[in-house]
Amino acid sequence: MAGSANLNGDSRIENLISARKSLKLSLEKSKSLGLALEKAGPRLEEIGQRLPSLEAAVRPIRADKDALVAVGGHINRAVGPAAAVLKVFDAVHGLEKSLLSDPRNDLAGYMAVLKRLEEALRFLGENCGLAIQWLEDIVEYLEDNTVADERYLANLKKALKNLRELQNDEEKARLDGGLLEAALDKLENEFRQLLTENSVPLPMAAALGDQACIAPSPLPVSVIHKLQAILGRLKANNRLEKCISIYVEVRSSNVRASLQALNLDYLEISVSEFNDVQSIEGYIGQWGKHLEFAVKHLFEAEYKLCNDVFERMGLDVWMGCFSRIAAQAGILAFLQFGKTVTESKKDPIKLLKLLDIFASLNKLRLDFNRLFGGAACAEIQNLTRDLIKSVIDGAAEIFWELLLQVELQRQSPPPLDGNVPRLVSFITDYCNKLLGDDYKPILTQVLIIHRSWKRQSFQEKLLVTEILNIVKAVELNLETWIKAYEDPMLMNFFAMNNHWHLYKHLKGTKLGDLLGDSWLREHENYKEYYSTIFLRESWGKLPSHLSREGLILFSGGRATARDLVKKRLKKFNEVFDEMYGKQSGWVMPERDLREKTCQLIVQAVVPVYRSYMQNYGPLVEQEASSTKYAKYTVQKLEEMLSCLYRPKPVRHASLRGRQFSGKYGNGMPDLRRTASAVV
Repeated sequence: MAGSANLNGDSRIENLISARKSLKLSLEKSKSLGLALEKAGPRLEEIGQRLPSLEAAVRPIRADKDALVAVGGHINRAVGPAAAVLKVFDAVHGLEKSLLSDPRNDLAGYMAVLKRLEEALRFLGENCGLAIQWLEDIVEYLEDNTVADERYLANLKKALKNLRELQNDEEKARLDGGLLEAALDKLENEFRQLLTENSVPLPMAAALGDQACIAPSPLPVSVIHKLQAILGRLKANNRLEKCISIYVEVRSSNVRASLQALNLDYLEISVSEFNDVQSIEGYIGQWGKHLEFAVKHLFEAEYKLCNDVFERMGLDVWMGCFSRIAAQAGILAFLQFGKTVTESKKDPIKLLKLLDIFASLNKLRLDFNRLFGGAACAEIQNLTRDLIKSVIDGAAEIFWELLLQVELQRQSPPPLDGNVPRLVSFITDYCNKLLGDDYKPILTQVLIIHRSWKRQSFQEKLLVTEILNIVKAVELNLETWIKAYEDPMLMNFFAMNNHWHLYKHLKGTKLGDLLGDSWLREHENYKEYYSTIFLRESWGKLPSHLSREGLILFSGGRATARDLVKKRLKKFNEVFDEMYGKQSGWVMPERDLREKTCQLIVQAVVPVYRSYMQNYGPLVEQEASSTKYAKYTVQKLEEMLSCLYRPKPVRHASLRGRQFSGKYGNGMPDLRRTASAVV
């Protein structure tokens, strides 16, 4: 029994140990399981996050079988155009090195490469939109048939949207990365450089001659061809206006450089800067020559060159270009100077200068019509028309009012020195100029045009009649002035002076021929008449004071004779001094008349004085007071009489004579000035 109990006890202990081990093992397993579960949590979370993408990846498998079969063809059709576009893009980048080089090295090759770039860009412009459209279509197909991930499709849509916006945005549409613009800039620079290097101012020595030939083209043919090629490419890329601006800038600058040697500062003169036309008449003469040079040599050449360079661009383009060159180079300044002259004060000299201006413009009329006749030269045409109208109106007005101005001078006093009045010398010379070959045809044309504007006819006899009336008015003035002298000797001296002036200065002239020989002989006879009276009533009376009466010497009468000689010499000296003092201030401008008159005076006085002094001079020469009576030697007396009536020196510092009277100003040109100081 006892043995059996021991066995049972051992069995229970073993069971407990076994149970303990089993429990320990279970605890360890539970612990391991807990650790495993703890580690499995993040993995399960990760799996949970990946499930949507896995589901999306698996979704195409669940798509319609037909859609899956067709998607390959759609993708191929969309990728084909896109691949072609990308290939062209690569080609564009391959042109970059050539187009960023200097065109001068090989302009023809550069233009060929540029043309390839333009063709590539044209292809891209035409096909980029198509490629984008095909890609948009395949994305839409994928989306409609759920055969692609939504996020993938969203990214594609975003990229395609950006491409579409770039294509529609002109400022951002730089398919070539700005390569075309850079190449065109280089062509513009080459265009400018070609022009600048070959634009040389025209040498004055070759241009200021009398030749009127049309100037040759100032650029070599090879350069013109290069310019034309560049223009063609730039025009194709909407850069023509910039090229025209460059051309106008360079060529107008070249024309101005050619004109600089002419010293054209006078073109900027304003009306307020000069008193009358006489003060700038030298400039007016230069103006005509300079304008002719500018038109026939400079603007003619520019006109031809514009046509050569821009002929493929059309008439409006090259005419507009030439117009801008002419305006910027100085044609407007030439026209404005002429207008300034027409706005100056009126005087007779202005008429001649206006006729000079008209002659210059008329000489260039055909050139002006051809060069500046287009619509682009409207401003030049308007200024030219205004100038011509002002010239014609001004010249006609001065001419028709000249008679009135001569008549108005009739009330002015005659010269105090008996000289030929400024009016007389001026009018005789002036009317001869108007009738001369230089001015008569021009004045006739001006008057014809002026009267035609008023719908009035004109005959040449109107011009001749008016000039004859002016001369008659001068004659009436002379008659009035002759009668105005209170001193008979001065009156005769004045009449002799003026009748001889009219005869001498009109004989053998156009005006003299119109007046006739009888008119000229009449004035010659009047000169002789007044000369005879003048000499008889003045110097001819002087010898009578040297009478020999009572001077027959006899014994014891020497003292009486000496007293008579003293008395008569004293009287002679008094009369001579008075007459010489008065007449030494008189003027006889004509040398031949002056020398003849002085010779007659000497012949009338000196021989009598010489004989008297030889016979009776010794009676007084031995006395201490002899110089009181024998005041003049024969030689001195002859010298004094021979030097009478000489003109006073004329100062030429200023040519500003007085103007017309009345509304014209302060009277006819200064009567004290000589004829040589006027014109």
